[in-house]
Amino acid sequence: MGEKSRIYLSPPHMGTEEQELLASAFASNWIAPLGEHVDAFEQELARYVGVKGALAVSSGTAALHLGLRLAGVGPGDTVFCSSLTFVASANPILYLGATPVFIDSEEATWNMSPVALERALQDAARQEKLPKAVVIVHLYGQTADMGPLLSLCEQYGVTVVEDAAESLGADYKGRMSGSLGQFAAFSFNGNKIITTSGGGMLVTDDLEALERARFWATQARERVRHYEHEQMGYNYRLSNLLAAVGRGQLRVLEERIAARQRVYQRYEAELQQLPGISFMPNSPTGRATRWLTALTIDPEQAGVTAGQLIDALEQANIEARPVWKPMHRQPLFARYRYYPHLPEQSVSDELFARGVCLPSGSSLSEQQQERVISTIRQCLTGRRRAKELGHVQL
Repeated sequence: MGEKSRIYLSPPHMGTEEQELLASAFASNWIAPLGEHVDAFEQELARYVGVKGALAVSSGTAALHLGLRLAGVGPGDTVFCSSLTFVASANPILYLGATPVFIDSEEATWNMSPVALERALQDAARQEKLPKAVVIVHLYGQTADMGPLLSLCEQYGVTVVEDAAESLGADYKGRMSGSLGQFAAFSFNGNKIITTSGGGMLVTDDLEALERARFWATQARERVRHYEHEQMGYNYRLSNLLAAVGRGQLRVLEERIAARQRVYQRYEAELQQLPGISFMPNSPTGRATRWLTALTIDPEQAGVTAGQLIDALEQANIEARPVWKPMHRQPLFARYRYYPHLPEQSVSDELFARGVCLPSGSSLSEQQQERVISTIRQCLTGRRRAKELGHVQL
């Protein structure tokens, strides 16, 4: 393949236990939804997160959808949601006929701003239109500052749904991501820290609510001999085959976290002294998994924009991406209300303009990472020199 083989952002990292468990699922002939691996995966994930129950489903989006429905969200309701996120955090709000309101990030964690949330809740209370739920997203393997966020939601009596798709294994003051709100959703998509190729998990301490979600996720079929349906349901259950893969992945989760943290540490050691580069802050409130290593580029100091750096990496056959484009900037959500961190400062817009996510996979070799680092150095040095000579403009 040679030095120019493709370096991916966050590829799947498979081991041997996944193959053994998958073979056992084949041997049992339980390959469709349900089976012993589904039950075991749910129990093992719930135990790891520190919650009473879990429901394995087809995607993290499905888990969020079910969590919001459990929160009572329906047509005409309002749901607050982090703006700096992937569209899957917000789409389930529309599925349920509700109206999203987007909340900015804070600089300290890149996650939901308590300052913006408080302003939004105050406005909603004055209008006597409090949201049915708040979707708090934990970005890039780091939890939001949940203390003040949970306090605000409790003060106003609003249900918290954690979008923990990117933060399995992270914690907040000793409590695992996904154990802090009333409901939480994890994703096991191919690029996540562990994967089932596609899949997700809804977790909660409310076992009665979880059984309702389990019922909805299996087409809401009533427990009678024939096919009887009194409620609307979904085809959301995870297959026994994919659950077997998930069980094997979960067994090496701590190893995967340690590997991604080492990747981040090497990037920080090699790049933090370069002018204009700042890494996503490490919150003092808990462990960050560094699912993705994310940084920002100050074009005036670095001599290069985030987009130009991503282009340079692509020319070297290295995949890098911008940080998420905020939901309030998406055409789909342009008409919905947005609360910036401060009236004069939108943190998520600043991060989108300057943010870059670097290859961060747990299987990334030191040689591959050195190639990424070398390309970044060459890009910044070359552009700065060209700028000094008056050959380029930012």
